[in-house]
Amino acid sequence: MKGRLFASSVIGGAALMATFAAAPASAQTPAAAEPQVVDEIVVTGSRIRRAETTTEAPVTVIDAQSISERGFVSPGQALNEMTAVVPSYPQADGSGASSGSGQQFPNLFGLGPGRTLTLVNGRRFVTSSQGLGDRVVDTNIIPTGLIERIDVVQAGGAAVYGSDAIAGVINYVLKDNFEGLELDAYYGISSREDYPQGSLRVTGGKNFLDDRANVAVNLEWSKTDSLLNYDRPISNLGRLTATNPANTGPNDGIPAVTEVFNARFWEFNYNGLLFTPAPAPRPDFIFSRAGVPQQFSADGQSLIPYDIGTRFGVPFASGGEGWDYREISSLRTGVERWSGNVIGHVDLTDRIRLFGEAMYAEVEGRNPYGTYFSTTILNGAATGFGAIPISRTNPYLSDSVRAALGPGGPPLYLSKVWGDDLLPTREVLTNTETYRVLAGVEGDFDIGERNFYWSVSASRGQTEGKEEGWGVITANFNKAVNAVRDSAGNIVCAVNADADPTNNDAACAPLNPFGVGNASFEARNYVTTPIGEEFLNTQDDYLATLGGELFDLPAGPAQFSVAFERREESAKFTPSEAEQRGLTGSGVATVAQSASYNTNEWSAEVLVPVLGGDFSLPFAQSVELNGAYRWVDHSIAGEETVWGAGLKWEVVDGLTFRASKSRNFRAPTLEQLFAPTRVALGSVGQDPCDFRYINAGPAPSVRQANCQAEWTANGYGDLTQHQNDSTNFSSANVTTGGNRDLQNEVSDTVTYGVVFQPSFVPGLTIVIDRVEVDLTDGLSAFAPENFMATCYDSTVRPDEICATFTRNAQGDVISALNTTFNAGQITYRGEVYNINYAFPLGQFFGDRDLGSIELNAEATHTAKLETSVTGFDLTRTDNTVAIPDWSGRFDARYRRGPLRATYTLNYLSEVLSAQGDTIEQREHWLIDANIRHSLSASYDFGTYVLRGGVNNFTDEEPSYPTRTHGDIIGRYYFMGVTARF
Repeated sequence: MKGRLFASSVIGGAALMATFAAAPASAQTPAAAEPQVVDEIVVTGSRIRRAETTTEAPVTVIDAQSISERGFVSPGQALNEMTAVVPSYPQADGSGASSGSGQQFPNLFGLGPGRTLTLVNGRRFVTSSQGLGDRVVDTNIIPTGLIERIDVVQAGGAAVYGSDAIAGVINYVLKDNFEGLELDAYYGISSREDYPQGSLRVTGGKNFLDDRANVAVNLEWSKTDSLLNYDRPISNLGRLTATNPANTGPNDGIPAVTEVFNARFWEFNYNGLLFTPAPAPRPDFIFSRAGVPQQFSADGQSLIPYDIGTRFGVPFASGGEGWDYREISSLRTGVERWSGNVIGHVDLTDRIRLFGEAMYAEVEGRNPYGTYFSTTILNGAATGFGAIPISRTNPYLSDSVRAALGPGGPPLYLSKVWGDDLLPTREVLTNTETYRVLAGVEGDFDIGERNFYWSVSASRGQTEGKEEGWGVITANFNKAVNAVRDSAGNIVCAVNADADPTNNDAACAPLNPFGVGNASFEARNYVTTPIGEEFLNTQDDYLATLGGELFDLPAGPAQFSVAFERREESAKFTPSEAEQRGLTGSGVATVAQSASYNTNEWSAEVLVPVLGGDFSLPFAQSVELNGAYRWVDHSIAGEETVWGAGLKWEVVDGLTFRASKSRNFRAPTLEQLFAPTRVALGSVGQDPCDFRYINAGPAPSVRQANCQAEWTANGYGDLTQHQNDSTNFSSANVTTGGNRDLQNEVSDTVTYGVVFQPSFVPGLTIVIDRVEVDLTDGLSAFAPENFMATCYDSTVRPDEICATFTRNAQGDVISALNTTFNAGQITYRGEVYNINYAFPLGQFFGDRDLGSIELNAEATHTAKLETSVTGFDLTRTDNTVAIPDWSGRFDARYRRGPLRATYTLNYLSEVLSAQGDTIEQREHWLIDANIRHSLSASYDFGTYVLRGGVNNFTDEEPSYPTRTHGDIIGRYYFMGVTARF
């Protein structure tokens, strides 16, 4: 992109980056192109205009052409290709967790999406988050058709832009002067003939008032279907791990766990199992005939043999007729998106421009297996949803079943999972609508011989969202399953057979719990209710900037920029009526919440050329210093001051060293502070005291000692046999909500690197940057397993943390907390590498016109990612599936006239399954490297441009046994056409 001028005046702080500025996704001109004069512009990461396009911190650029050529329908797909970004997909990880809402948020360096600030044309954008979400912006709402490029500042930026810019800044730069009409259509489908993607786009723009004004309009739609676990080979395995009976100790070379395929919950299924004499997960407690376990038939009229499968303790078996683990969640959530955008400007005078933006976006995520309802022996009576006590006189029991059970005996309990035989649907729908309008005016003026530039803008953003699913009214369910016959022989709810009519419930409809699909319409209607949440986020942002030249120095003018920003944000959460009344879950009412804050922020930057031009020294062609300072007055989080400093040292032509240091911060969001408290069945994840995990963690001996002390003190039993029933399964009452005691998190960031453009190899650029981040008081979404890990992995157990969960008499977790917490420390160390070589192919063949070739290699090395939840106990996730130590991409592009062809290789290094893993933990402790290949091409016929390609053309699966170390979609074909008028 050397020498290319994107715009001489960029709305709202857009960045112009030359190839040597950092790791471009695509060079824009052959290396042999003559350099052009580049006007002063505003660079992402700074508000100071400058003609120099190198910066002190690393920046990556993704251009619109690259997005189109690779067959991407949203910018999130392009960002997922960046090696510094941990990919974000609406995909389940196989732990039993949901595949999500369909929203996608960039996550730089694995530091968390909330630590990456999103800008559009250099200005903040209203958050898309809900619940305990970070202040993040869904990539689905960004208009693909209006993207000029995406600038990614890697590490820091809070001194310039404020809260959240810790891992870096992503700035979507929109087209400023679009003219003409474009119609675009795209379709893609996997080689398995599923996961179709379609998109349509119309973009039109026109100059008027003698080219002093421009208005562009963009309308687009895209849709991606959902996937189930059955749809891909690796997820269709239904793979889990369980205790390995062959294991004899920690040093025998035999894994502590073994693989379980076709995993199923042997304790229940859709038909229903009867347990007696107690609701306990013991196979000998399943009601049997002639030693053969029994289940209800689908019609509920008889008992038939039940195949437990090959049991691996509690709760899983391999094979059999238990509930299929593959149905606990879908693999990927389907996403449909619509957006409409208008962007324009008018030059009121030669020195004053009025500009504006207006947008509407709607994103709908459909998760087909987003919810279910269970009444099983695993849930436990304390959750309120344990196995259902069944009377032998239950009127829905057929004569044959009643005869098999006998007239008397020990109590019976029905263990069963309910799908859409009770709920109208298991689908959870998440819908967000985002509105935003922005208006501003910018210009420049002279005082003496100095030029000054200014801008004033105001924006209003709003996100209206809702999550909709179906739940069960606890009291109604309990009344409906307690069915009897009245004096007339009719089956009624027992409550309506009461002699006292004041106890009756006229609406109660008796529920047949036996078999599948035998609940009457009336019973289903009585028992189920819509659940979910509506939320509303608003943002009003006012920004004023002033910049220019301070004074002249021998190396050039010192420059400055000052800014004032006022931001007002509010959030409102409205749970469903049923949840507000406490009708679902544990019966605890979920209270609607609303909150707001405002922040006033002053910032200043200076850019000082120390050496340069005629004022230079040997081995110091130029030296430039910059500094930034920001003072924040937040109405909830209080005051904060952050700063940044940078150095750029051009040793000789083509060799530049650069470095930056900054202090950054992130304020707690309204969602994290005030999200409503709700109690519902949920997974607690990995219990540290489970025998499968007790030898893990940062200090296994500390974990073992803490668990043993608690087991001894409470008489839970044999710790070596403890396997938490709720691990990987929803069986504990989890309280989810905000935390009003949160504080700011702060980080210190250092980057340093080199940019090398040797004159003896025209077109070659080598960029290497080191990134170091040290964060304290981190704001983290703390799930139950995080609180438990903190409790048991701390040398001195923190009472307030250990009090967030409780256990029953067997030691199983029955209640837990899910909230945001100031989680201690994060340490990141890594490097970003980029090598770019662009050249005309004909230079090797007598300067014939054979087109041009561009070769680009990008890599991110994560040397260390260490997290401390308490401040002293450390967990490393680098060199694991979560954060590979090496992520790389190689692009080879060929261009000749109207033809463009691209080959892309994506690489993930060999990693550990989890930090510290050896063969003693699991058989597949070392995960193979993953390499994928993609091809694409386009041809410009003038009015029409045809494009097509195949991603992952070797159909490479994720490295076994993961779902995420690679691409689970597999080989994917796409084609598109753009018509330009």
